[in-house]
Amino acid sequence: MVFSFPAPNVARTARGGKAIYGAPIGILMLETRFARVPGDVGNGGTWPFPVLYRVVRGANAETVVLNGARGLLPAFIEAGRELVELGAEGIATSCGFLSLFQQELAAALGVPVATSALMQVPWVQATLPPGKRVGVVTVRAGSLTPAHLEAAGAPLDTPMIGTEGGQEFHRVLVDGASTDLDLALAEQDIIAAGQTLVARHSEVGAIVLECTNMPPYAASLAEAVGMPVYDVVSLISWLHAGLRPRRYA
Repeated sequence: MVFSFPAPNVARTARGGKAIYGAPIGILMLETRFARVPGDVGNGGTWPFPVLYRVVRGANAETVVLNGARGLLPAFIEAGRELVELGAEGIATSCGFLSLFQQELAAALGVPVATSALMQVPWVQATLPPGKRVGVVTVRAGSLTPAHLEAAGAPLDTPMIGTEGGQEFHRVLVDGASTDLDLALAEQDIIAAGQTLVARHSEVGAIVLECTNMPPYAASLAEAVGMPVYDVVSLISWLHAGLRPRRYA
């Protein structure tokens, strides 16, 4: 299933035998039923540039987050190739746990690939003063393994915390207890997790949000903890900036 959000008046053209829809970024989506609110990776209005979406059948919170995406790599490669055929010049995903497939997808698709917001951990670390570290807020700390961190280039001892103990976010997104997400409660969960992370690890000087459903709450978290917060929106915006450098004249 493909959803496209083309820029106004962008015509479909052909290039090298490929269909071009004016969308340089393709996003591989998990199968989900909850609402995709503004700021979420799956809401087309989140992006100031056009994107293409493709849902990867069989990929959901249970199979990707809880079960390590076992057996799903071929499906992601196939879906990624379809997006590239549609003209996507860079590929991202809708789950930070897919860092496990970073090398394989980049090798198979032949275009730049950014699978996980966790890839920003070493980048952000380079910006921080001595003695400060990057911390991670993830949807489920119990499932985020050293293999996920290693695949993203993040230190294996990265301070992290999950939303398992919250009221709403994990209950809806991972447990699938409802298709309706209470945004106020979800925001409280993200803020509480970030504050607990900082309280436990005084060395944390910036936060990366693993989960691609967390960006709607990034600004509130940054205000609550008083430090920079990065997420999948900053990752994909960075990817797009290289594919479509700004013209100044």
